[in-house]
Amino acid sequence: MGACCTTHIKYQGRHHAQDDLAKKEDKGHQQDLTTTGHNGAIVRLQGSSSFISMYTRKGKKGINQDAMTVWENFMGEKKSFFCGVFDGHGPLGHKVSRHVRDTLPFKLSSIIKTSQPNGCTENDAAASAGQSYGKIDSNGVNKDRFSSWEARLIRAFKESDEELNSGLSFNSYNSGSTAVTIVKQDEHLIISNLGDSRAILCTRGNKNRLIPIQLTVDLKPRLPDEAERIEKCGGRVFAMDEEPHVLRVWAPDQDSPGLAMTRAFGDFCLKDYGLSSIPEVSYRRLTNNDEFVVLATDGYCRCGMC
Repeated sequence: MGACCTTHIKYQGRHHAQDDLAKKEDKGHQQDLTTTGHNGAIVRLQGSSSFISMYTRKGKKGINQDAMTVWENFMGEKKSFFCGVFDGHGPLGHKVSRHVRDTLPFKLSSIIKTSQPNGCTENDAAASAGQSYGKIDSNGVNKDRFSSWEARLIRAFKESDEELNSGLSFNSYNSGSTAVTIVKQDEHLIISNLGDSRAILCTRGNKNRLIPIQLTVDLKPRLPDEAERIEKCGGRVFAMDEEPHVLRVWAPDQDSPGLAMTRAFGDFCLKDYGLSSIPEVSYRRLTNNDEFVVLATDGYCRCGMC
């Protein structure tokens, strides 16, 4: 994806300034790249800060289809973050991943803002009431808070996907993107997964050793529930002779596109046959032993369409 320069523009949908940033990304510069997002968030597309570090490298297959973003002070809250990586695939996968990168956090922030009474945040309301929302279960999960986040994230993912199919300047019929995102508020971590990019937590165990914990499950046709949904909707799941270990998703009446995941943005050629844009949302309560989270793509395309 590359990096470019520092700019200061407010995001109000895709516009010429954003197009200029996309062109600069392709040139491979290495300076920080920031914009201003909804509610004054600091939107970072490349580089690092005191809290995060972002890196990508172009491979040998042509344009880098990966995209990433971090929104610091997400929703206008200090030390609140939205982080996401997006792995494009298909002929226009780079356009899909960048469009989702720009629209998804904006939509989520807007949905949360409009759902809060008098514009206050969940943290502010809880503090003023002297209590947290809902009951805490044995795993430390606040069920009411999680259910609220899950519904808002699913709505933001759904709206972002629908926008890809509503007259943009590029076609997402045979192109798409994965997404793995986190929202961090204090010790709360909300993880959303669509496809086969991953979120991994690094924590400290016995003898102060660093231990990786996978926070997401790759949503691929090898998972029985995922394959069952595809087949119930008329899609097909099978592996090609030349790669018998890789199950793919195919349209019912033709041997295409051969997608190696069961959930994605775009790819509207398969949306009627079980491919889903609904993310798997999970929660983790952070502890003092937790060091950092890595969000990463698989680094190369296995969609069968490139």
